[in-house]
Amino acid sequence: MEELNMRINTNISAMDTLRNLNAATTAKSDSLAKLSSGSRINKAGDDAAGLAISENMKSQISGMTQATRNAQDGVSLIQTAEGALSESQTMIERMRDLSVQSANSTLSDSDRQDIQKEFGALQSEITRVSQDTEFNNKSLLSGNNTFTFQIGANAGQTLSVSISDMSADSLKVGSTALSLTASTTDIAAMSTAADTLVAIDTSTVTTITGALTALGALGVDTSGLTDGDSWSSVSGLSDVLAKAATLATTNTAATATQKQETADTIKASQAITALTKAVSTVSGQRADLGAAQNRLTHTINNLGTTSENLSDANSQIRDVDMASEMTTFTKQNILTQAATSMLSQANSMPNTVLTLLQS
Repeated sequence: MEELNMRINTNISAMDTLRNLNAATTAKSDSLAKLSSGSRINKAGDDAAGLAISENMKSQISGMTQATRNAQDGVSLIQTAEGALSESQTMIERMRDLSVQSANSTLSDSDRQDIQKEFGALQSEITRVSQDTEFNNKSLLSGNNTFTFQIGANAGQTLSVSISDMSADSLKVGSTALSLTASTTDIAAMSTAADTLVAIDTSTVTTITGALTALGALGVDTSGLTDGDSWSSVSGLSDVLAKAATLATTNTAATATQKQETADTIKASQAITALTKAVSTVSGQRADLGAAQNRLTHTINNLGTTSENLSDANSQIRDVDMASEMTTFTKQNILTQAATSMLSQANSMPNTVLTLLQS
């Protein structure tokens, strides 16, 4: 049988009850904080290891969110460049159509000059597009550029996109490289060193790049030709080469065939070849940009999925189960009320000693 101690200096029952009350009050306060914040971990003491893991996950999630924005900016940059290239390609294809039209022998010199006006305007516009196409004040098509996008939360997770110079000169379709109408210097370019040009008359001779002489009429030394051989001459440039070229031989009589072709027609054919290559170059660059855009799109989707999974894992660690925590809060609230009531009873126990003394 437990002995009843009648002490007034130390009330063990009250002290024990107070300890339980403090514990219940603390637990109730913690539960209330979790319910009000929705977080299971409000301070390191709630779960030290869980807090460390959760903070690392939060850092990764935040980095992925920014990486997603970076990738989206990359898509926007590529779309800007690709849109400009689409217009440039349309203009190049139009220039090629003009070249095909100009190569037709039914056109007069005046017709080709009119075509050249549109041709030159398109050349200028292609260069202007390459110079003026920018993204956030960064030139995209002028010069050879490489853009690097940070597409991950960690160092080294990058994607680089290279864009070549897409000006008309770089594509070899600029005014300095391509024209539909021939000039005097073009004749030298179209002649070979093996051709020996012989003057028909004694008029003043003008040397062009050391290879051709401009006369009222020009002939070709065919001493190296045999019966049945053919030779191509160029005509169509006044003051340089006669419209009707002549053919003469310097040895025994033989039959030779001379094929006439105007310089302007040759220039148009050269333009067709150059523009075909330009179309291929621009198409290749657009294909590269399209591939990079698709990769960035998949990267964005993957970042979203990974971030979602990490957020779910972090939620399991950090977020509170409201139903379970409400049960805990109710329990601690009842214990607090009970401990408060019992503390009142424990504090009244020394009064028994006073009653004994009075009796």
